[in-house]
Amino acid sequence: MSEPLPEQRVRPKATGSLSRRMILIAAAWIVVLLAGGGFALDRVLASAVTRNFDDQLEYVMTALIVSAEIDSGGEVMFTREAADQRFLEPNSGLYWQVGAPGREAFPSRSLWDRRLAYGTPHSDRAVHSYDSAQFGTEELRIVERDVKLPGSPVRWRFQVAQSREGLNSQITVLRRTLVRSFALLALGLIAMAALQTFYGLWPLRKVRAEIARMRAGHSARVSDAMPLEVQPMVEELNALIEHNERQAEEARRHAGNLAHALKTPLTVIMNAATAQADDLADTVIREARTMRRQVDHHLARARAVGRRGSAHSRAEVWPSVESVERAVARLYRHVRIDVAGPKDLSVHVERQDLDEMLGNLIENAAKYGGGSVFVTVVAEAGFVELLVEDDGTGIPEEDRIRIFDRGVRLDTGKPGTGLGLAIVRDVAEIYEGTVSLEESEDLGGLMVRLRLPAAG
Repeated sequence: MSEPLPEQRVRPKATGSLSRRMILIAAAWIVVLLAGGGFALDRVLASAVTRNFDDQLEYVMTALIVSAEIDSGGEVMFTREAADQRFLEPNSGLYWQVGAPGREAFPSRSLWDRRLAYGTPHSDRAVHSYDSAQFGTEELRIVERDVKLPGSPVRWRFQVAQSREGLNSQITVLRRTLVRSFALLALGLIAMAALQTFYGLWPLRKVRAEIARMRAGHSARVSDAMPLEVQPMVEELNALIEHNERQAEEARRHAGNLAHALKTPLTVIMNAATAQADDLADTVIREARTMRRQVDHHLARARAVGRRGSAHSRAEVWPSVESVERAVARLYRHVRIDVAGPKDLSVHVERQDLDEMLGNLIENAAKYGGGSVFVTVVAEAGFVELLVEDDGTGIPEEDRIRIFDRGVRLDTGKPGTGLGLAIVRDVAEIYEGTVSLEESEDLGGLMVRLRLPAAG
């Protein structure tokens, strides 16, 4: 028969890489911002290059206006030729023209048999620049201005045009440089984001390594030398480890205590059975009850330890007090139980454990008192105190510590196990509370003070 395969540890399904997610988000933002910034910068630089191009054409146009005069026939003439030789070469890409409504245009030789469109007259003396496709495949950039020359009533339009080929080439080179520069910048920023993410997540990798060391038995705690953002997680993790260690230690101690507690009753039963005593049945029943009490006691502690430290450990005090008071009142009808205090207090204790502690205290007060029990709920500096008083004979001060030991009973005339106060003390300590015995000033008997951490 083959041996069963060892059980494999099931890893929870990962929800994705945190570092990949952070890098992708950073890369997306970098691309979007650089694309927007690159587009805006392209508009600004292209506009600056175009404006510089227009300034050069305007400079040529101004030189033409300065050298222009009106001859005796009322036509425009120039006192000197334009300096740029391209004006003399047909279809050179650089042109000028002077014209007026109803007058024949006076073009540069470079225009050859073509003419620049006149368009509508301008009412101002400003310089106007625009693009034109009037020469078909040759796209032009035109700068023009309407001027009234001395000795002429006519407003003459001076136009200087140049092919946009050179301007478009400059803008293309500029855009290619921008794209390459911004692409390199984006890659550099993404690499920096990846490096920052890797370095930023280094503390988490260190925590993982520390946990691996703990599992291998090389350390007992996660190192506290962590960045401020990770430190709270490390502290909570160490607190959880300490909590689990305390639970494991409590479990080991309970197992040892239970084994020790059951050892004596089992020995008695075995000896009685071996001796075939006449009261064997009574002995078995008595010792079985003792074992049952011990088992109940240690199970109560184990349940409380298992629930300790839970974020959901919370119980309202008043409903628990009322519930226990009604249950005890049905058992001890001759006892009067009075309850006083605020009704809106809560404690960091499981409701079942709070009921068990109150049940033991109120039942003891009803059982050993003289007929009156007073339960008071008090809020005290982050704690809630429950005072259970009776009008019995009380407990001498020298016996108040010994009474918390398991199985100790000062009054053997009444039925009981001697475990009630021991259970209350053990459960209260599990929740970082305390229990103490005092003399009741109002009723004259015993007052038990149960102090538990308050829940906000």
